[in-house]
Amino acid sequence: MNHPIPVAIRRRDDGSIKIAWNDGVEGVATPRLLRDACPCASCREKRAETAGAAGAGLLQVLTPEEIAPLTITSMSPVGQYAYKITFSDGHDSGIYTLEYLRELMPAQPLQR
Repeated sequence: MNHPIPVAIRRRDDGSIKIAWNDGVEGVATPRLLRDACPCASCREKRAETAGAAGAGLLQVLTPEEIAPLTITSMSPVGQYAYKITFSDGHDSGIYTLEYLRELMPAQPLQR
């Protein structure tokens, strides 16, 4: 089975990332969406702890990095199957497979 492959990736003026895929579909994702969906082990563990925590309704203490507006500072390919995304809060351990990026981004017909 052929998986969609990005043919163009660009940062939009609002800071989101737009990916055009080789099957004629494009998707857009904000830095917050991508950061919140980080697939690294520590982020998955943190999400699981938060979801199962008895005190989930308590206010969370935020770090200065979490208060500042979140941006994507870089995206670098990992082989031919994924991208490593670095965020302005310093987080950079998530490897986003092409399939996962496609799942996260609502698909829209390619605008020509």
